[in-house]
Amino acid sequence: MASFDEAGILIGQRQHGSNPLQCFLRPDKANRHGLITGATGTGKTITLQTLAEGFSRNGVPVFLADIKGDLTGISQLGIGTPKLSNIIAERALPTPEFAAFPTTLWDVFGIQGHPVRATVSDLGPLLLARMLNLNETQAGVLQLVFKIADDDGLLLLDLKDLRAMCQHVGDNASSYTTEYGNVSAASIGAIQRGLMQIEGQGGTKFFGEPMLNIADFMQTDTRGWGVLNILAADKLMNSPRLYATFLLWMLSELFETLPEVGDLDKPKMVFFFDEAHLLFNDAPKVLIERIELVVRLVRSKGVGVYFVTQNPLDIPDTVLAQLGNRVQHALRAFTPRDQKAVKSAAETMRANPALDISTAITELAVGEALVSLLDDKGRPTVTERVYVLPPSSQIGPITAEQRKQLLESSIVAGVYERAVDRNSAFEALKGRADQRMPAQSKGGMSPPDSAPTQTGQSSRSSSADTTQAPERGLLDGLGDLFGGGTRRTRASAGEQMIKSAASAVGREVGRQIIRGVLGGIFGGSRR
Repeated sequence: MASFDEAGILIGQRQHGSNPLQCFLRPDKANRHGLITGATGTGKTITLQTLAEGFSRNGVPVFLADIKGDLTGISQLGIGTPKLSNIIAERALPTPEFAAFPTTLWDVFGIQGHPVRATVSDLGPLLLARMLNLNETQAGVLQLVFKIADDDGLLLLDLKDLRAMCQHVGDNASSYTTEYGNVSAASIGAIQRGLMQIEGQGGTKFFGEPMLNIADFMQTDTRGWGVLNILAADKLMNSPRLYATFLLWMLSELFETLPEVGDLDKPKMVFFFDEAHLLFNDAPKVLIERIELVVRLVRSKGVGVYFVTQNPLDIPDTVLAQLGNRVQHALRAFTPRDQKAVKSAAETMRANPALDISTAITELAVGEALVSLLDDKGRPTVTERVYVLPPSSQIGPITAEQRKQLLESSIVAGVYERAVDRNSAFEALKGRADQRMPAQSKGGMSPPDSAPTQTGQSSRSSSADTTQAPERGLLDGLGDLFGGGTRRTRASAGEQMIKSAASAVGREVGRQIIRGVLGGIFGGSRR
């Protein structure tokens, strides 16, 4: 049971005579980020579920990825079982106050939850280069492709837009050399092959519109409890680069969308990044620097980020230094690397004169953890060995019928289900090709492919015209977007499409400003 009082969210305790030793996570320090580590099967998922419940009870929306498919039980009322009763009695823990928590299900593939989409432009060349596993030269060419699309007013929304744009740049490489630099045919080929692989992994489902409105993650129910947003990630884990890139994009969206708020009494949102090693594996130095920057600065936006991984060595030191709240489950020292991980974990937690941390890490039972959290002055507390409290909700996955009911009753039901395919780079370039064909068949001269055409100009003019009406509505709605934690009325698919279109044009106006000021954060071309 994750309970709350003035001390904070109770995570774990151990009985010591008549006064139990208890570990509380202070909500006003929850945006200082955290780390949950431990070997497989040691209880990290239960800790994650218990923490998520505690945040929800306090009106804090939560995002978490369901790697094993067993976190959806948080949406259902927990029940007492003989096994649970025995554990509670054996460890002298309080009996949970069983409850079901408000939950929204999401799925990049749109099968087990509401679809989640992002545009190619919003992801940007840096994250895409990471996803496509491009080398430095190839990543530079991808940057050039985005720059040319920006300068020519071509929207990059889905994968077919990017593929068409890459082909266009490759076919007309000589006309771009003077202004933009050399365009290698080999690099264009490598990018196209990478895009084909992403398509084969289901990337076409992720890229497109309507794009996710990050405000839909920041909801509360009628009781004031924060909504738990659960991403079905069991199939997504088969595409680890897509998984890591998606979560990084979400972090960048939170960073760019939310206003500066400083230190709050509780976070506006908490973000759990499970299997965090996938984020840093083979990541180039520039990407790790961007991650460190966002983790450091997103705290001032009222967002707490918690990394969940098996080994603390999976997290670079520059990022690890930002994680003030620690929950360490058991590690097994079977190999030299394991022994190094145990030593590293022990040295990064505050020493306790009455506890040998290195030895304790290898002795912890399932559901037992070493905990060091920030106190009221932001200092790590002395590391304590406690039992993590069992969750109040169901442990384990939900049934297909329960999943269907959750999807049908969701506040965003019907908003993201139908994909929208607007005129963008693919259609504009295809229109140019269609215009050239009659001229060529008559022996006429076709305009240079790199010059702006009437199609491109009318497309930009049309886009600008269509945004005049909804622009005021979007500005009027900024309070809802930045407020967070308020339950909004359900938007129709048509309204969501209008908002997405208007938002895209707004980003088109500001893309150069954002790239200059933020460095794109993750290289994004905000459209």
